[in-house]
Amino acid sequence: MSAEKKQKIRQSARLSVAPMMDWTDRHCRYFHRILSQQTLLYTEMVTAPALVRGGALHLLKYAPQEHPIALQLGGSDPRELALATRLGAEAGYDEINLNVGCPSDRVQSGTFGAVLMKQPNLVADCVAAMQAETDVEVTVKCRLGVDDQDPSVVLPDFLEKVSAAGITRFTLHARKAWLQGLSPKENRDIPPLDYSLVHQMKADFPHLHLSINGGITTLDEALPHLAAGLDGVMIGRAAYHTPAEVLLQADQKVFGKKRLLTAEAAVQQMLPYIEAHVSAGGKLGQVTRHMLGLFTGRPGARGWRRMLSEGASKRGAGPELVLDALAHLAQSATDYADHQAAQ
Repeated sequence: MSAEKKQKIRQSARLSVAPMMDWTDRHCRYFHRILSQQTLLYTEMVTAPALVRGGALHLLKYAPQEHPIALQLGGSDPRELALATRLGAEAGYDEINLNVGCPSDRVQSGTFGAVLMKQPNLVADCVAAMQAETDVEVTVKCRLGVDDQDPSVVLPDFLEKVSAAGITRFTLHARKAWLQGLSPKENRDIPPLDYSLVHQMKADFPHLHLSINGGITTLDEALPHLAAGLDGVMIGRAAYHTPAEVLLQADQKVFGKKRLLTAEAAVQQMLPYIEAHVSAGGKLGQVTRHMLGLFTGRPGARGWRRMLSEGASKRGAGPELVLDALAHLAQSATDYADHQAAQ
């Protein structure tokens, strides 16, 4: 990877959409790319064994329009991760990311994800093997620590050991993970956030590119972290559930690019993709389920969600349903404006 391209990806990482299982699939990413041309997008976590032992290369599929795009891998075997990295690089991904943050039981049983916070030397071995397979940048997404670990002790040790293996970009989820006693969902909310520790790590490791993740729901919340010196902000659920609020404004607010795109125009731009997907035998709902929150907070948003949710599973459902839902939204906006004027 050229230094110029590497720098461009790092610039895109000023804002990224978190990898989220069952959510950030290729249809979701295509939609998000229409909303923001600059934001760095991540795949769902793909396990190295699935690629190397299972031959599940279909998991690497994406549309060229999705760039810049990062592949997140899960695993703990350096050899398997190296082979999976090679496959990801050959597929054309702009970044290969190692998951050291997922707390699910399934991930723990495979000895990867957040449990690897206990084994920084193994993580260093893994990323060294991954980097040996490609010139695409390898990065790490991790927690502050797990269980009874003291993050103020564990995290700097982790960063020091893993960066010594050549990693210079980390995304820090600003919470510990409790591997016993909390579900994955609870691990996203219950462990307290510690943004100050993440900022301290930037002060202690100024040569590292550090992004912060966890609990950030709006661009107005993200921008102060960038202003304070962090290199990037990763937003997860809010970017998915309220994509217009986060992604439609990102190019201008975060990247300084003048771009005027409405949510309605974004839907129009999705129609050819939807048509191609349905014509190829795909189901409308596989795409539109990622678009349900686009108009959250606006008149007609509930009708938009209802029409797509109820209609997308019906036989023959296609772009026409999306246009009908858009027309309903427009009528709702007109009715609302008329009602307000009459008050």
